[in-house]
Amino acid sequence: MTTTITRRTLMTTASAVAALSFTGLPKAFAATPKDTLVEAWAFDDIISLDPGEAFEISAAEVTGNTYDTLVKLNVADTSTVAPGIAESWQASEDGLTYTFKLKSGLKFASGNPITAEDVAYSFERAVKLNKNPAFILQQFGLTGENTAENARAVDASTFQFKVDKPYATSFVLNCLTATVGAIVDKKLVASHVAATTPSKDYPYDNDFGNGWLKTNYAGSGPFKLREWRANELIVLERNDNYYGEKARLKRVIYRFLKESAGQRLALEAGDVDVARNLSPNDYAAILNAKNIKTDAAQKGTVYYLGLNQKNQYLSKPEVREAIKYLVDYDGIGATLIKGVGTIHQSFLPARILGSVDDQPYKLNVAKAKELLEKAGLKDGFSVTMDVRSLEPITSVAQSLQQSFAQAGIKLELIPGDGKQVLTKYRARNHDIYIGDWGADYWDPNSNSETFTSNPDNSETPKSKTLAWRNAWNVPELTKETAEALLERDTPKRKAMYEDLQRKVLAEGPFVVLWQKTEIAAYRDNLQNYKLGPTFDSNFKAGISKA
Repeated sequence: MTTTITRRTLMTTASAVAALSFTGLPKAFAATPKDTLVEAWAFDDIISLDPGEAFEISAAEVTGNTYDTLVKLNVADTSTVAPGIAESWQASEDGLTYTFKLKSGLKFASGNPITAEDVAYSFERAVKLNKNPAFILQQFGLTGENTAENARAVDASTFQFKVDKPYATSFVLNCLTATVGAIVDKKLVASHVAATTPSKDYPYDNDFGNGWLKTNYAGSGPFKLREWRANELIVLERNDNYYGEKARLKRVIYRFLKESAGQRLALEAGDVDVARNLSPNDYAAILNAKNIKTDAAQKGTVYYLGLNQKNQYLSKPEVREAIKYLVDYDGIGATLIKGVGTIHQSFLPARILGSVDDQPYKLNVAKAKELLEKAGLKDGFSVTMDVRSLEPITSVAQSLQQSFAQAGIKLELIPGDGKQVLTKYRARNHDIYIGDWGADYWDPNSNSETFTSNPDNSETPKSKTLAWRNAWNVPELTKETAEALLERDTPKRKAMYEDLQRKVLAEGPFVVLWQKTEIAAYRDNLQNYKLGPTFDSNFKAGISKA
């Protein structure tokens, strides 16, 4: 059956946007083209916009434009960090205490002043909530019991952070650029807390405003969140209390539009300013289109298969290796991800310290069959794969289905939206998962910590890494990961991460497929549209319209 996409079905024209019933927004919402940026984007992975909980790629872009951190990634030189709300910082000689001096006169979007007490509260609530990104702070020894002591306000403009071990200074600072380090308005959030019943897993009598902050806003970034409707739209408005240069646009609207063909049609018609999820074919077709420009940026994101070791077949080392030989890397690279990715087989993205570009695997059905026979599975087996309904993931999954079949592996694809697929994966109820992982901060430990470390393989661990999600119990690699984290000699640390990647390549339940190149096509009346190296550095504040 063929579906014809028309402008009418898209509902993305300026008049249609104006006609939408935006809860709480005035009728005069329809802004002039110079005031508003409209982006067509598939953001169905967002589960929460609370920075203490948000851990999805799309959420990172929203929080990156609406919240501040103490320090932030220097997009001009990703080996360094730049000031956020902190104007200066220093580490003690023993490497255990970090002191941050805040800029003066800062305010949240609410008008409340930003103080070191807000910073301390933000750390405390993130650790105590213990949501998915909490491990980024917890890895420094922070717990619900000691956070108030180790992440504290010395005075109104001085914040002190104590860590449990003398980590490399760059590692600590890079971690604080992550979304979980975002500073929330304590006064505002505290006015929206909900009572909870203490339990063994959550021993607190309130939710630290998490229920409210999932869909509301308490930040200080250049934009403030006005509205989020799951799988429909996100509206950001300029924060006039922002301490830095004010955003040039009054408003940014992300319109949920999943299909590449629909995004391309809307962009060419002028119904949206930017298309964010174009397929390689649509991107190639639009390169020479009238009034259209493009931008591309290699991201610190890898796409991979996660093979659940709870599965009786996938837990066999020969099967894991066989699957690595059943990927048509060359075909996928030449067609399905052309322009939007580069074949990459290691868990550390290129440009991060210690990354290797080893590519030992090619499509080799004979080799895969030999390995399956060695595993006692000469006739193959059946297995499922959870797939987010988004290109190029869908097409790559179909390619895998075909190449797996050549060795007798019957692969059933289970499609779903981002939230559905992620929820199932995080509960490790999958067989095979295909998806992406973006570095939470620009340091090799960001990916190593999750791909090669699993301190507790029980059903209720403190840290649910990707190794945990795939039930990969690796005490030796977990130990080596921790050792690499404490190595202060940069060349030695680099070599340790190279070794970890090669061990995962040979033995791990991960089949890394490619590294993402993010692309965007946009109307040529936009100035300063630029994609960043990370998803939370796709900044909108500097964009304007002619």
